Amino acid sequence: MTSPKTIDYFLLTTLALIWASAFFNIKIATYSYGPITIAFLRILFGAIPVVILCLSKNIKIEAFSKDWIWYASIGIINLVIPFFLIAYGVQKVQSNLAAILMSSTPISATILAHFFVDKEKINMFKIIGILSGFLGIVYLFSDNLLITNSNFFYALMILLGSTFYVIGGILTLKISHKENENVTASILIWGTLISCPVSLFFEQPWNLSPSLDSTLALIYLGIFPTGVAWLLRFAILKKNGLVFQAQVAYLIPIFGVILGYFILNELITSKVIIALIAVIIGIYFVKKSTNSKSFWGN
Repeated sequence: MTSPKTIDYFLLTTLALIWASAFFNIKIATYSYGPITIAFLRILFGAIPVVILCLSKNIKIEAFSKDWIWYASIGIINLVIPFFLIAYGVQKVQSNLAAILMSSTPISATILAHFFVDKEKINMFKIIGILSGFLGIVYLFSDNLLITNSNFFYALMILLGSTFYVIGGILTLKISHKENENVTASILIWGTLISCPVSLFFEQPWNLSPSLDSTLALIYLGIFPTGVAWLLRFAILKKNGLVFQAQVAYLIPIFGVILGYFILNELITSKVIIALIAVIIGIYFVKKSTNSKSFWGN
């Protein structure tokens, strides 16, 4: 019989695969759409199936309830801002590199969770794990074939986007007593309402002549890496905590490099491989930290 922990890691791996598939689709979407419009339409296409699911299951959507400020804040911090930053960065950076850069999430997640989440204190294994992943990223930045003076800023924007995911995750814990589908639908609704006028004002998407590939990639981004993945993410976050859920970022680059290579023929250098090995080592130690006492004695 399959153990609950095995199921948890299966769901975590599934979430990582879905999110990893987002990066090459974002890259394809940037061929026709601007980053703000990508963020807006991705959220919109993600909201539609989730709202339909809530309606079919008679789940009350509380987007405009007394807790609306939480939903709106999470919608901005956990959807609009990171979606924009990642799409902005992927314009000039390989999709597989963007996936690797997202592995920085556990670093900021572990640090922030130590201060803001009672049950997520830092211990020695977490420190070793996040340092391994961090050093892998630093080494990756030394790869002049992938990161140059012309796209260095774009790579930093992807890193910044990953930090906003972590902050959004902490805010989500504040409403973790709410139903998964309701929370997902509510933040997607707010994300749509906030990003729509910004997209219309700055990028005038009605003037675009997008390709079919870019449009299909954008629809996929909305339904799977946004709608389906956010439902799965919230369920994992609610059951296992922020740092456990953040381990997904260690798996994303592995899948992202593989998908980028086979689908977009993206370059894989020796430094990419070494960085991935460092990330895998980080996975082991962050996993091991689950059963360890707090390094700080808390």
